[in-house]
Amino acid sequence: MSALLAGGQLQTISGEAARAALTDLRADLLADRLAPYLGPGLLTLEGASPVPASPEDVAAALQKRVPVPGRIRGNMWAVAQYIESHRHRRTLKKLMVDVFAGEPSPSAFHRYLAKLPLSLVVDSWYDGTLAAAMADAGRTDVVDVQGQSRAALGEDRWYRSIDLAGADAEPDNARTLLYRPHGGIRPIGDVLVSDSDYVESLTEIDIQTPIPEEVRARRSTRGFLFLGCRFHDQMLRTYARQIVKRSAGPHACVADLATLTVNERRFLAAEGIAVIDLPLAEAMQSLVG
Repeated sequence: MSALLAGGQLQTISGEAARAALTDLRADLLADRLAPYLGPGLLTLEGASPVPASPEDVAAALQKRVPVPGRIRGNMWAVAQYIESHRHRRTLKKLMVDVFAGEPSPSAFHRYLAKLPLSLVVDSWYDGTLAAAMADAGRTDVVDVQGQSRAALGEDRWYRSIDLAGADAEPDNARTLLYRPHGGIRPIGDVLVSDSDYVESLTEIDIQTPIPEEVRARRSTRGFLFLGCRFHDQMLRTYARQIVKRSAGPHACVADLATLTVNERRFLAAEGIAVIDLPLAEAMQSLVG
């Protein structure tokens, strides 16, 4: 994995070299040297998803339910803020629960990952597909740490820690810590989605307060492997940057190089995240083995 580092410049690995790199990445996963960082792109690995699989999809789903001004259409965070401001927070929460009412079937990769006794997994989307796969696998050693909006809930805490059955649990007792920084629809749906949800969090995230101490401890000896993620919005880049902060590295991201925006390329280069330039489905098959 050390060969993936390329100080300051975007490192890309394609073709047979990319496939060889995936063999090393799989070994690092099995050895618990990497923390998977999962995005919504995984939901469409084996067909269409019954829930939104991108921020733009969430915006479109919300816009069908509540008319919003044209200038903010397509922007999930702004659309959610408009609904919260004009229809109340309770309405936004109900709409998000409705939008994510479908239950995606775990892919072969979800099922594979669910059985690995990894120390840390970051799931950056609202669905509970991986958590469900872990429950189906009989895992009782997982703690699900879900980010929540401190301002919206009126509580002086940034996240909630629960087991896979929804009961309160201590993260430091977990074999696997499933960290969902933006929250989860299940069991209670207190997600971060509107602009106001992030105001306090973004104010303090640079000093790491919203990130659980146990996440910070576990990342310190690991790198991250980004799968199904995009970083075309500043909010997504900001959160990923702060989660990766002070981790051991090195890091890699499976992505289609041709589709990356200029800002995504700059972000990946700045954070030392090597691009494995392969189709996501092919990469997942290689990782499952």
